Amino acid sequence: MNTDCKNRIAITMGDASGIGPEIVAKALARGDERAVVFGSHLVMADIVHRLGLGVTVRRLADPAQSRPQAGVIEVVEATQITELPPLGRISAVSGQASFDAVVAAISAARAGKIAGIVTAPINKEAMACAGVRYPGHTEILADHGGAQRVAMMLANEDIRTVLVTIHMSLRQAIEQADFEAQMCAMRLAHLGGKALGFAAPRVAVAGLNPHAGEGGLFGDEEIRIIAPAIAAARAEGIDASGPYPGDTVYMQARQGRFDVVVAQYHDQGLIPVKYLGLDKGVNITLGLPFVRTSPDHGTAFDIAGRGMADPASLMTAMAYARRLLAAKDSNATERML
Repeated sequence: MNTDCKNRIAITMGDASGIGPEIVAKALARGDERAVVFGSHLVMADIVHRLGLGVTVRRLADPAQSRPQAGVIEVVEATQITELPPLGRISAVSGQASFDAVVAAISAARAGKIAGIVTAPINKEAMACAGVRYPGHTEILADHGGAQRVAMMLANEDIRTVLVTIHMSLRQAIEQADFEAQMCAMRLAHLGGKALGFAAPRVAVAGLNPHAGEGGLFGDEEIRIIAPAIAAARAEGIDASGPYPGDTVYMQARQGRFDVVVAQYHDQGLIPVKYLGLDKGVNITLGLPFVRTSPDHGTAFDIAGRGMADPASLMTAMAYARRLLAAKDSNATERML
């Protein structure tokens, strides 16, 4: 990756019928000249006009054409939108465009044209209407990003959590939280913690069952699967411990006992982070050969196009991306993402 590209971040536009274009425009209008948007020039020009941001939107065919300049938002034309999609409701056009933008940004990252990706919110139902069958960003990144295994980390300044399983039913999550999934999550939690500045991250592993199984009374997954995986991770030099009851481990992490918590399923990990504030939480995909972050909220169709959307979470995601790039640049960890 050349010097011009190593600090360049791509921001995908998100679902054009939601608040994605608005929060991207607001964030970039405040002055991050090292970021380029992947999406639709038509959509971004429209939202800039609607908001009266007083900046110019410049169309690019390739991120290599980027020439950062104050007062200019650069947009790589990553999808085909010929007329503005409807605001505030499900649209197959918006669903397809959001997917196209993510895939194009991944391709640019793998080609070394950009250093990292920050993704604005997509809508899974809109993508499904377009025939795109992915449950979320993480799965798209896993399929297209050149990684064998990835994991989702949700982070704020108080707690950081990595998920063993992500977007699936609770029944499927229980089935798929096997030994290998536990090991993958702990390894990536360790590397993700190092990337965020912890020299020897203390990784706590939450149990699957109430009270972490209570010695087998409420389920034996902790005994059969999770505890042996923790022992194996410790043998690899990872400071992992547990399993701990899921209803208290985050309190202990927030008090400073642990640096990263491994959660067994989606809601176990996301509820504690989101409870502390959507504007402070960031989604980080671990295991990729490039940096990827995103805000911790959805498309908010109810306020789309009304000028009410707050770009704070997106700006936090951008700041985390810069932080991770700096760590990667200083060789803080091997393949941290």
